[in-house]
Amino acid sequence: MAGDALTRPRHLLDFSAYDRKGVEAFLASAEELKRTRYRGEDLKGKVLALLFEKPSLRTRTTLEVAMLHLGGHAVYLDQKQVGIGEREPVKDVAKNLGRFVEGLAARVYRHETVEALARYAGVPVVNALSDRAHPLQALADLLTLKETFGGWEGLEVAWVGDGNNVLNSLLEVAPLVGLKLRVATPKGYEPDPDLLRRAGAFFTNDPKEAVLGAHALYTDVWTSMGQEEERERRLRDFQGFQVNGELLSLLHPEGVFLHCLPAHYGEETTEEAVHGPRSRVFDQAENRLHTAKAVLLALLG
Repeated sequence: MAGDALTRPRHLLDFSAYDRKGVEAFLASAEELKRTRYRGEDLKGKVLALLFEKPSLRTRTTLEVAMLHLGGHAVYLDQKQVGIGEREPVKDVAKNLGRFVEGLAARVYRHETVEALARYAGVPVVNALSDRAHPLQALADLLTLKETFGGWEGLEVAWVGDGNNVLNSLLEVAPLVGLKLRVATPKGYEPDPDLLRRAGAFFTNDPKEAVLGAHALYTDVWTSMGQEEERERRLRDFQGFQVNGELLSLLHPEGVFLHCLPAHYGEETTEEAVHGPRSRVFDQAENRLHTAKAVLLALLG
């Protein structure tokens, strides 16, 4: 099967341990799995623990369905059950779960938590979201762009909004596949300048400047989980950064709109943008399943 021959680092915490060959292998596997609608027994008898401090629709569902389609099983553990870092230290949680399951997928607040899980669990760990990175989302984004444009070389993607974890993962992976990024954030919400530099990304505080002529326009919520107390300030600071018909009109004639969801209509985007003809938002959501399968096959198979 597609995942059998893939060799790469033991964990997927971010893209720092990966090169172009490793990322393209994930995506080639995902393409084959999607094309064939593959269901097999590759992970028969294997169990993935889903350790979630944050709730989720796409991440939880796609990981559970991916394990089911590959013959395995997933066990969901939320913060109320486990109390990671509160009821028990992260190290102890990791050492326990490593004795029970063949892999962990962790959706957490602090990136240090997922790093500690990888250090102590003794089984492969997938970062299903942390404050620093969201590699599963970035893989789905790359697959969506390739399906839309045939590849990544020469494509220009404009990111408009917060300099957050999704953007960090895109900045890490973009130079590996030849993707060019243009980033526009309000002052005070910029991403890591070192990531911007290594990605060779264009940066501005003017969303129109970033979007003009780009092949894709990507945004995310202005207030992520854990930032609720900042919401009113963020709503003020992000005025002018909403993805609407005016901003979409500045794209390349064949340009598309991307959003990792959930969308907050009336804030970072309009409902018309998400459901309009330029939107590839629900293709991205579907591709979370196929890229999850590729990752799980590679790390657990």
